[in-house]
Amino acid sequence: MQEQIRTFVLAALAEMNYDVDDVTGDTDLGPAGLDLESLALAELSVQVEDEFGVKFDLDEMETTALMTLDQFTADVARRVAANAAAAAGSAA
Repeated sequence: MQEQIRTFVLAALAEMNYDVDDVTGDTDLGPAGLDLESLALAELSVQVEDEFGVKFDLDEMETTALMTLDQFTADVARRVAANAAAAAGSAA
């Protein structure tokens, strides 16, 4: 799942005109790496929310900017798994 999320995130960033050719899992999303501004982080978050059915709070944007690509994709994968577990629990 994390690799699927990573592929989606890189494609979304490329569509937003960010150069992702040299991006690795250790690349920071914020100023030390891709240098995503708050508006770009919000746009990326909305795209990830729509694609994977997860939700980000506005106050999480600062934390997200400090994450690496791998940390972000792991966080999204954790949220997807938590949603799936919650849905399975409510279906029982």
